[in-house]
This record gives sequence, structure tokens and C-alpha cells, in this order.
Amino acid sequence: MLVQPYLFFEGRCEEALEFYKKAVGAEVTMLMRNKESPDPESAKMKLPPGSENKVMHCEFRIGTTVLLASDGFCRGGDAAKFQGFSLTIGVADAAAAGKVAAALSSEGGRVEMPQEKTFFSESFGMLVDKFGVNWIVIAQPK
Repeated sequence: MLVQPYLFFEGRCEEALEFYKKAVGAEVTMLMRNKESPDPESAKMKLPPGSENKVMHCEFRIGTTVLLASDGFCRGGDAAKFQGFSLTIGVADAAAAGKVAAALSSEGGRVEMPQEKTFFSESFGMLVDKFGVNWIVIAQPK
């Protein structure tokens, strides 16, 4: 059994992928646009006009984790609501944790809990990136 996050960016998927490439070295391993759908008629019924170049489905890797994403129904605005969960990214040490947290919270993100030493990690913090995705950044215990 495998559980993977599937993120719906409601029209901002490509922007998110570029941000994650820069912030955490994400690598896109597969991307299909709506116009490439093997069943284009089903997509047309649900998507606004002009959505043919939006991301229907993609896979991207951060470290060894594969995440899935799309533009969803391309509703735009703040339609993408990522609530009730956080993606956790584990790094080697406090320096790496600070760097990753700063990159993910840049460009309009916000820090919810600054990186700090805890009883279980030399660096633990929480943030929300500019797309509204919640992240936990933790230096893995040695």
C-alpha cells in the first residue's frame, strides 16, 4: 500500500512546480496538460475556457518522496485550500533546516513557528508557503 499527497493548485500548478524546484530542488518526473488528455471531452465539461494548457496531472520528486499535483478545476484565486495537514520535510541538520524553511516561506509565505531546538530535534519549525501549503521542517535526529 502507498499513500501519496495529491495537491490541487487551482490554476497555479506550474508556478508551484517552479517555486519548489528553486526552493527545495524538486524534480518534475511527469507532466500532462489538459490538451493532452486521452479523453478531452470529459475535461472540457468541468474546466473553464482557456484551461487547455493547465496541468491535468503531474508527478514531482522532493528528495525520495513522489508527490502528485494538478491545476484541479482551475478556479483560481484562493480556491486552493490546504487545511488539516502539513507536508513534513526532514533534513540533515539545523543549518539545512533553516535554509529550507527560509526558501519555502519566501515570496509571500509565512512562518508559523520559527526553526528552533526542541527536545526531539536540533531544529523544528512550521510554515505556510505562498500557495497555502503547510510545511513542517525538521532536522532529523542523529
